[in-house]
Amino acid sequence: MRSTVSALAALALIFSRTAPAPAEEAWPRKKPIALIVPFAPGGASDFVARIIGPPLSAELKQSVVVDNRGGASGNIGMEAAARAPADGYTIFLGNVGTTAINPSIFGSELKTRPQVDFIPVSKIVDVADVLVVNTAVPASSVKEFVAHAKARSGQLNFGTPGPGSQNRLEMEMFMKLAGLDILHVPYKGGAGPAVTDLIGGQTQVMFTTLPSAMQFIKAGRLRALAVTLAQRVPDLPDVPTMTEAGYPSMVSASWQGIFVPKGTPAAVVERLFAAAHKVMGLEEVRKRLAAGGAEVATSKTQQEFSAYLKSESERWGALVKERQITAN
Repeated sequence: MRSTVSALAALALIFSRTAPAPAEEAWPRKKPIALIVPFAPGGASDFVARIIGPPLSAELKQSVVVDNRGGASGNIGMEAAARAPADGYTIFLGNVGTTAINPSIFGSELKTRPQVDFIPVSKIVDVADVLVVNTAVPASSVKEFVAHAKARSGQLNFGTPGPGSQNRLEMEMFMKLAGLDILHVPYKGGAGPAVTDLIGGQTQVMFTTLPSAMQFIKAGRLRALAVTLAQRVPDLPDVPTMTEAGYPSMVSASWQGIFVPKGTPAAVVERLFAAAHKVMGLEEVRKRLAAGGAEVATSKTQQEFSAYLKSESERWGALVKERQITAN
């Protein structure tokens, strides 16, 4: 009897040593995925995240939870994403401001190095920016506004979501090209407060993301003079582009892209790249984005997005240096 038991025990030991270990469950099966948005609800980044979150959840068969972490021009959310475990359960919705402009604005104060601390997965959308004026400003075109501003040099104000924001840089570029002198009024809390004061007449003009201004433009509370994309926005067919208005170098977008922390497994990155492209190809997603002034603009490859991030960083960094723009 003892010999039989011993034989069975020995056989069990052999099988325990030779049988393969249970395979780890394929990503993403462990827990919900956090989609970190580095701005408060209501802005362009949050607008995009709320649209892509549900279909991305359906495609990955796992909950994708939007996690708004605003503050410090997006740096708080970006740092939280960069320091998260590189296991595929944290996605960062970065934009031109956080990943391409902030490194030049904040310099050594910035704790995160976007091109080093993240893997750029794919650009997903171009969000149009729009040049808008208070309805009391007697200008219905960019040309008329330039004439109006030149006649009142130093007397007009423009608002921005912050001193180092892309909208600030766009106005700086516009002033340089048109020879204007308009006073800068930076706001805290994103585009919302700046747009509110523009409507109220405390400022007269600004560049802002179209999702932040679309409802006010359609309601007649703001007047749109031009959009910054290379082509007109379908929902505002009568509003020209800055190129059509005579400023071809002012093609820009508040683009959004998907990033993951450095070290995230290649298989996860590839799966996420494929899932993002499938979601961005859905007609309903395209329609909802377009209604807010955003258009689908996915990268062909991960490498293409990395190269684009580098070129955007160089472009805006040169303007920051030339105009001596700081975070204060």
